Amino acid sequence: MKVFIIIWLIVQTVLFFGGYIWSYFAKKQGKNPKKAYVTIAVGSFMMAAYFLFFMPYLRKTSGQLRNGDLVFVGLPMDYQVDSTSMDSAISSATGKDGALNLIHVAIAEVKVDSIWIIDATIAHGVDRHPLDTFLADFTLKDGSYPAFLIKRVKGVDADAAVERAKSFCGRAYDVRFLPDNEDLYCSELVQLSFLDKAGRPVFESEPMNWKAPDGTMPPYWEWLFGQLGMEVPQGLPGTNPQRMSEDQRLVPVKAPDFGR
Repeated sequence: MKVFIIIWLIVQTVLFFGGYIWSYFAKKQGKNPKKAYVTIAVGSFMMAAYFLFFMPYLRKTSGQLRNGDLVFVGLPMDYQVDSTSMDSAISSATGKDGALNLIHVAIAEVKVDSIWIIDATIAHGVDRHPLDTFLADFTLKDGSYPAFLIKRVKGVDADAAVERAKSFCGRAYDVRFLPDNEDLYCSELVQLSFLDKAGRPVFESEPMNWKAPDGTMPPYWEWLFGQLGMEVPQGLPGTNPQRMSEDQRLVPVKAPDFGR
């Protein structure tokens, strides 16, 4: 549709201004400028149609999801999550007072007739699935949806990032959260998918924090990494949705209505 509108704009501009130029030279040469006036009239009609129909359409769709947009999943600070869950532990370690706790990030693949989500979760590993599956996975206990923040990465080839993300499908979820293995966690998938023109990750790693604001280690992390036979990887390089959402390369986009 947007390509059609661009073509429409070009044609209306050529007809409208071209008609005036044509009429000027026609009158200067003593010719009948009637055809030129018809051209101006057609251009004027197209211009009116643009402002009446196409401008409202563009305003309406300007906040729509685009290919490669990032979908952050957030919970209110006061939302009660099972204290033994990973979501609760992530919230304790990365959440900020007065803000949403962003517990997950996914990549949107927007096609003409459908929306797909590419992300890394414990339930699916690295996977590409319909938007409905994603929404069902993150539906809260009361049947409502969490907060969804949509952000667009500036200055990158979003289509290439989506294809790169799809190439990781089939890998396992990285429950160890380590930087140098084949498994991937949610923000790590995003980091490896979005590269600059030099092939470097747009989102940089930084020392990861697993501790709660009071300096204590959430019991879930001690239990999880104990089960894996390893120490909590405090300080190792990595990423998380909360910090990633604050990157200056991200532009907020009006979140679509997901129907609930």
